[in-house]
Parts: sequence; structure tokens; C-alpha cells
Amino acid sequence: MDLHKIEENILAISTFVKEIYICIHNGAPFAVMHPDFEALKAAKIINIEEELRWYAVELYNMHVKEDEKVRGYVVSKDELPKTLSGEIDLNAIDGLIKNKETHTKEESDEPDDDLYEAIKGHLKNYTDSHICISSHLELDLGLDSLDYVELFAFTEESFDVHVDEVIFSDIMKLEDFYEYVKEHQKKFEPVKVEWKDILNKNADHKLIYSPFVMHAYKTLLLPLFKLYFRLEIKGKENIPTTTCIFAPSHQSMLDGFILEASLPYKILKRTFFLAFKQVFGTWLLGPISRNGQSILIDANINLKNSMQLVAQPLKEGSNVVVFPEGARTRDRELLEFRPFFAMLSKEYNVPVVPIVIDGGFEALNSGTVIPKPKKVKIAFLEPIYPADLTTHEIMHRTRKAIYNEMKKNPVV
Repeated sequence: MDLHKIEENILAISTFVKEIYICIHNGAPFAVMHPDFEALKAAKIINIEEELRWYAVELYNMHVKEDEKVRGYVVSKDELPKTLSGEIDLNAIDGLIKNKETHTKEESDEPDDDLYEAIKGHLKNYTDSHICISSHLELDLGLDSLDYVELFAFTEESFDVHVDEVIFSDIMKLEDFYEYVKEHQKKFEPVKVEWKDILNKNADHKLIYSPFVMHAYKTLLLPLFKLYFRLEIKGKENIPTTTCIFAPSHQSMLDGFILEASLPYKILKRTFFLAFKQVFGTWLLGPISRNGQSILIDANINLKNSMQLVAQPLKEGSNVVVFPEGARTRDRELLEFRPFFAMLSKEYNVPVVPIVIDGGFEALNSGTVIPKPKKVKIAFLEPIYPADLTTHEIMHRTRKAIYNEMKKNPVV
């Protein structure tokens, strides 16, 4: 296997990978990547690891043989370690893979003031990782979109400093973030931020209901899917008559349409679908999403506004569909779930309905255009009610329910 060729291919795919080293780890190709932070800043991308995973590694994986696929990766905020002769330092690379990277600054280098302690104390709510002044807020501390929105709200309420995604893309190291806040600080009143306040503050969104269009979609799609995909629908009795969050597994571009066709009309007409603007805002799918009770969001822009939009149906007593994986599987295995849907369930005290959509991977997996006539099954599982559960418990129970059903009753 030509590991250097894999490096060249990934570098050709993504302009956001500055350096990459491919080695064999646990019997398969493994990538150690250093991002091009300047290119990421120029593109205003703040979900760096997600960008490199889906639009570098996984795009490469779509077009190669199984044994050539990259099965793991680590993203280093620093340049890849090298020996004095300029070669890759294999011992240091091994340390990176084993997550033994050391920080470049000592604790004594940290600012000794109340502002830094307040910011650091707030960050401890999100991570168990060691926090120091040189920490990268995503790559070292593991912050995600939910954490960013909370951090922005905390900064505005506590210090009267506005931070948004465009600004944040330039200050994703704790040192840069601290210096920015210090320069623009107008007050010092650290507060505890609540999600309900974030979702409701300055939120004035009007949802467009399209019951006749949704009925037309369902009337057209349901017989078509039953004929072409031999669509099997199970568990409709588990769908609550009250407001809920639908949380389906995600195998293909068909999944939203399959769910749309499978929901009872009385439920469908008050259900909104979360979708990414980069996919469903295109010239091809844009007309469908604009008229199909879809809420289009961008993962790198206006995160607070996007989250308020997704919460709006719940405020109005309607339902919302959120794919917890956030992306389609590339190998039919469940991805890790993101906590946003579970946070909404907890904040608005509405149940989550786990949904298995299975068979879509074989019918229309990533990289294909024409659907194959493969059997598809959708199963609505028992609702998970948020009372006495934490956000993470809701998230893990939802994933476990879907995982168990897929293993117990596989479509293939």
C-alpha cells in the first residue's frame, strides 16, 4: 500500500489540510493532520475537526478500496513534529496518536487576573481536558457548536463583549480569546447562562406551515417508496400525539423523504425538518426545502439564530426532526450523536422518539446518485421522556435504542 499516495490524495481533496502523515495503526491507514488555520479563518470555519473529517478523510474514503480507507485520524494544532534532518519524527507522531501531546506553555505563563480565571472557570463546564493559556478551544478542549453558543452568550452577558462566528474563527486559541475579551471588555459581572434564555433572547422567528404541500409530498412518495424500496413501516403506535422531537438514524439522502412519507398526516403537517443549507439550500433541493417545512441552518454561521429557529416549532407546540448524527454514515455504522436534540428535549420537556431508518445505505449511499431498489425499513421506537434525565443521558439512551434495534432487526 502506497501511504504517500494517500497523503497526496487527501491534500488534493482539501485546501484546509496543511500537513498530513499517514501511518498504519491497528492494522489500517491512520492520518495525523495539521490544519491550514489561515485558510480556515478565511473561510470562517469554526468546526475544524468536522471539516477535516468529512471533507478530507471521508471524501477520500468514498473512492478507494476497503483496505486503503483511512480508519482513524488525529488533528494537531501544531505543525507535525520533525527531526533535526527535517524528517517526520515517528516517536512524536506515536505520542500524538496516543494523545500524549504536551502543552507548550507552563502554568506560570498564564495571566493572573480575574478575567482569565472567569473565562477558564466557565470553560471547565465543557471539558475534562487540562486547560492552559495555549489551549485550542476545539482541538484541545473539544468544544462544539453548543459550547460555542454558550460561550458567546457568557461573554456578552458577563463582559459586554460581542463575539460571533466570524470573530471567533480568528480567536480559537484561549490566549487569543482572552486578549480579545480583555481589549473590548466594558464590565465584569460573571453570570451563569441558561439555555432557555439563549433560545428565547431576541428570538422573533415566523415558521411557514405548508400542510397542503406536505400532504402532496406524502401522497406522492409513500406509494412510490413502497413499490420501489418495499418500504416497511413499524411502530407508529409509539408516535406521541403531543409535541415531540423525532431523532432518526442517518444513512442516506433519502432519509428525510422516507420519514416524510411514513409519518401520519396529522403529525406531518405540524412537523419541521432540520437540514443543512449547504445541501438542501442548493438550486436542486432548495425549492423542495423552502416549501417542505424545512429549517435550513449553517454549521459555521449564526449558530445562535439557527438554534432559535430549530426551537421555534417546540415553542409553538409542533414537532421537529433532528438527525442526531449530524451527517450521513459512510459505512452504515452509527456515528456518535450530538447533544443538541437532547438539550432541546430537556429545555422544553418534550419526548424524543428514536427512529431507525435502515436500508438507505444500500439504496443510496454517499457518492451515488441513482437510488437502487433495495429494501428500506423505518421503525418508530418508544419515546424517551426527559424527566429526571440529563442531556447526555437522553442522548445516550436515544443512540442505544437505535443501535439495539438495528442489531436486533437488521434490514440486511
